[in-house]
Amino acid sequence: MTFRISVIPTLCAALVIASSSIAPAKQVDRSAKAAEKLARELAGRTAGPAVSCIPNWRGQSDMTIIDDNTILFEDGATVYVQKPRASCDGIERHNYTLVVRQYGTGRLCSGDINELIDATTGVYGGNCVFGPFVPYRKTS
Repeated sequence: MTFRISVIPTLCAALVIASSSIAPAKQVDRSAKAAEKLARELAGRTAGPAVSCIPNWRGQSDMTIIDDNTILFEDGATVYVQKPRASCDGIERHNYTLVVRQYGTGRLCSGDINELIDATTGVYGGNCVFGPFVPYRKTS
């Protein structure tokens, strides 16, 4: 009984230490080339509040890849910045193609799980989960 009493406080202390040492969110390091491309694409535009979904009727939103962590979707005069929840490794180097599956909604949404496919071989390359979309509109 004495052993059990001394073990419980030790385990509680270990749990407190472990829970307070969770790693911070991954900081995305953007190359100078990608940062310049993003700045050029968003020049003269102001960010609005993030939205959960954007229209994509008949796949007409133009997509521009900035890097593995940033994708732009243009819908008319608005450019939406998409920063997936995890990196879409290989999409910047065009190793993979982003395959978006829509089931009747006509929208791209935060939480959508998209596939990365090697366009040459058809080999599956992983998933890319969308986060919120930040709209950028031209400044008057």
